[in-house]
Amino acid sequence: MFSFQPNTRIRPSPFFEAAITDGLKAANVYNRMIMPTSYGDPEAEYWRLINGVSQWDVGVERQVQLKGADAGRLAQILSPRDLSKCEVGQGKYVPLCNHRGTIINDPILLKLADDLYWLSIADSDIWFWASAIAAERGLDVEISEPDVSPMALQGPMAEDVVAHVIGDWVRGLKYFWFRETEINGIPVAVQRSGWSKQGGFEIYLKDGSRGTELWNIFKEAGRPWGIGPGAPATAERTESGLVSVGGDTDDLTNPFEVRLGKYVDLDVSDDVVGIHALRRIKAEGVKRHQLGLVLEGSASAPLGFRREDITRSGHRVGVMTNCVWSPRMKANIGYALIDATVPVGETVIIQRDQGEVAAKLVELPFL
Repeated sequence: MFSFQPNTRIRPSPFFEAAITDGLKAANVYNRMIMPTSYGDPEAEYWRLINGVSQWDVGVERQVQLKGADAGRLAQILSPRDLSKCEVGQGKYVPLCNHRGTIINDPILLKLADDLYWLSIADSDIWFWASAIAAERGLDVEISEPDVSPMALQGPMAEDVVAHVIGDWVRGLKYFWFRETEINGIPVAVQRSGWSKQGGFEIYLKDGSRGTELWNIFKEAGRPWGIGPGAPATAERTESGLVSVGGDTDDLTNPFEVRLGKYVDLDVSDDVVGIHALRRIKAEGVKRHQLGLVLEGSASAPLGFRREDITRSGHRVGVMTNCVWSPRMKANIGYALIDATVPVGETVIIQRDQGEVAAKLVELPFL
C-alpha cells in the first residue's frame, strides 16, 4: 500500500489516483511532485517495457510555457541549439546551460505557434530561470506553468495502442513531432517521444481534471497488447545510454562531457546563455567524458545514495554516477564520469560501500 500525506509543497499529478488504483508502491519527488517509480514487480515492469507496452505517469515533466512576441527569441537565448528552423508541431531536445556552460536541464522544446513554446523539463526550477532571463533582457514574453501533464506509453507495442485510440495518423509522426487533438473530448497533444529507447509516445493532457479518465482510456485499449503500469526507473535507461541531468551530472558538467555535444551549435548568436563558455570549453578540450562501466560480480548491487569514486593505479580519476543490474546483460552496469585521458577498454576500480570492485570501461550505449 502506497501512502502519501497531502501538502502544498508536493503535488500529485492528474494520473495519481489511477496510479494508486493500479498498485503504486514506490515514488520519488521530482519537480516538487510525486513521481511513481515502482508498482511492486520491477522485473515484470522491465520486461513489459522491453517486449510490450508500459503506461507511465510522467506528469512531473512540467511545462514551462513561453508566450508572446519574444517567445521564440527567449527560447533561443535559453538554448545553445539552433532553433531557427524549428517548425510549428516540431519538438527538439535542447540542453539548457548556465553562464559557465554547465548543463542545468535538458527539456524537449515544443513549438505550438510562432509565439507559443513549451519546455517539457527535467527536474529543476527552469520556470524561475526563464523568468529571470526574460526580465533581464527586457523581453515581451509571459512565462507560466500551464495545466499540461504528460502520460507516456512506451515499448515496442505502444504505437499499436496509441493508433488504436487516436488513429493511424500517429504512425506517421516523426520523432519529437507532435499534433494537438482530442480524445473523447479531452484536449491533448500527442508526441512521439519518451525516456526510453523502446519506442513510444507522450500524451500531453491539457485538462488536469480528466487524468483518471485519460489513463483508463489507454489502459482499456491496451489490454489486447498486455499493457500494464510502469515508470522511467528501470535498467533500460542505463542499458540504452540515456542521460539523467542532475543524476549523471554535477554542478560543473558541460554537455560535451555527457555525449550531448551534437545538440550544441557553437555558431548561434552571442546572446545565448552560456555560449561563450561552451566555445571556450570546446576550444580548450573537454576534461572529462562519460563511459559505460561493466562491473565484476554476478549479484545485483545497485548504486546507493551517493556517487562512488573510481580509481586507476591508486589515483581518483572520476565517479560512477549510476549503477543497476541489467537483466539482459546479466551484469551490474553504470556510467563513469571520468578523466578524458582514461580510454575505453581500461579496467578501473570502483570504491563501493561493500569494498573495491573492478570494472571495465566501454562505449555507450550498452545495448
